[in-house]
Amino acid sequence: VALQSIYKIYILFTVPDSGFVGKALIEKLLRSCSSLSRIYVLMRPKKGQDIEKRLQQQWETKLYDRVRKEQPDSRSKLVAIAGDMEQLGLGISPEDLQRLRNVNIVYHSAASVRFDDALRSAILMNTRGTHELIKLALEWRKLKVFAHVSTTYSNPSFIEVEEKVYPALADWRTTIKLAETYDEDTLNIYNLKYGNFQPNTYTFTKGLAEQVVNDYRDKLPIFIFRPSIVVSTIEEPVPGWTDNFNGPIGLMVACGTGILRSQNFDPNTVSDFVPADLVIRTLITSVYKYLSDETTTATTTNATKKPEKAKDCYVVNCATANISPITMGEVIEIGKTYIRENPFEKTLWLPGGSITKCPFLHFVRFISMHLLMALVLDTLLRLYNEKPFLMKLQRRIFAAFTALHVFMTTEWHFQNDNFKALHNMVPEDEVPTFGFMQHANINYVDFFQHGISGAKEFLLKESPVSSSAARFRLKIFYVLDYLCRAVVYSFLLRLVYKLVVSFW
Repeated sequence: VALQSIYKIYILFTVPDSGFVGKALIEKLLRSCSSLSRIYVLMRPKKGQDIEKRLQQQWETKLYDRVRKEQPDSRSKLVAIAGDMEQLGLGISPEDLQRLRNVNIVYHSAASVRFDDALRSAILMNTRGTHELIKLALEWRKLKVFAHVSTTYSNPSFIEVEEKVYPALADWRTTIKLAETYDEDTLNIYNLKYGNFQPNTYTFTKGLAEQVVNDYRDKLPIFIFRPSIVVSTIEEPVPGWTDNFNGPIGLMVACGTGILRSQNFDPNTVSDFVPADLVIRTLITSVYKYLSDETTTATTTNATKKPEKAKDCYVVNCATANISPITMGEVIEIGKTYIRENPFEKTLWLPGGSITKCPFLHFVRFISMHLLMALVLDTLLRLYNEKPFLMKLQRRIFAAFTALHVFMTTEWHFQNDNFKALHNMVPEDEVPTFGFMQHANINYVDFFQHGISGAKEFLLKESPVSSSAARFRLKIFYVLDYLCRAVVYSFLLRLVYKLVVSFW
């Protein structure tokens, strides 16, 4: 059965519209699964902004340029549903709930991915929100499959992560009750202890959400899809598309603008990055597999129940480090090389940055290259009656990389047999559209070059190709960087010389 045809006339519900995965998923479904009937999109109402208008604004972004050209009538298939993942019943009105009763497929990718979220907010969004959506889905009698998007880092205590549900760190029902009972400050006091000293509230609450899914596996046709670190696209809709500074792209932008000069982790650590379009292809294919299995085995089974043969919850680890590995040191070197060939329009210093495993050396670099530079430039801005911002920015960068430190210093190994097997499910004539193993040997030089160009275009709103002015500024920074190094090294040599002479 053709992969596209299995989506024919199906009604989909995607949660939410605004996330990285959510946006890419909607674009791919509209462009490559043109026979689907409708996509309901959950959107959080914002003061003074109509959800239909916001959906239209999203439709008009560059991400949808290709689908507007190839499937110009597909906009009519998108329907906005007002709701909020942190509210009971998701805050969906009775009228909209009635419209959702015919939903066949649910893609649940909503989550707060901020690592510094308060425990209460993370519980309400990631854990209770999942439970509330599942309770709604129990009423949808035409539901065929519910895809819950989690993360490979939902069980960070395990270095070897299998495609299975791990034991709970806490009871999810009790945890939700605590979030509903106590205020944010009270819960934050017990955050580390209650969360079993997890790296952050995101991994803890996403792990609990998996427990919710697992507990409902006999009542719903539901499975867990775990992508690792989702980065910019490798191929479609355009190479290098991204909508956030997460992962290596954010690291490259910070180094490329001259803001980030030093990081404390092992450059030989292999991190797990997955291009966004490969994540979407795998997610769509995993739903296709589930629907195919149901069609084969559920002739005498109610469509709202999980097939009897599936005793354990089906889990897919969408991870590629064991297929196409790259170290963080290699990422930084690729970034520095290409950014100096194609610099950003707004840079504060020569693009650079280095990695060290020595905490003391990093501390010295942080004081001299981060804080002192920020202090000097902020002082100059004040002299010119401009608003200083660098010290505040450095504080934010320090907080962000402190939260990320455990993920940059730990090398997890994600087993992904289910992930790799999905490629074999794709019909041969649809491999160019839905296959992903043809990209197994990623050319990371080309990939990150496209990623940097995408960051310039989609995040920094610059031209993908640097202007002559940006290249000229880079030459000036080269000269200034060498002069500063000469002054510093001369001072250090003089200091050493005086110390040696004083001992003699």
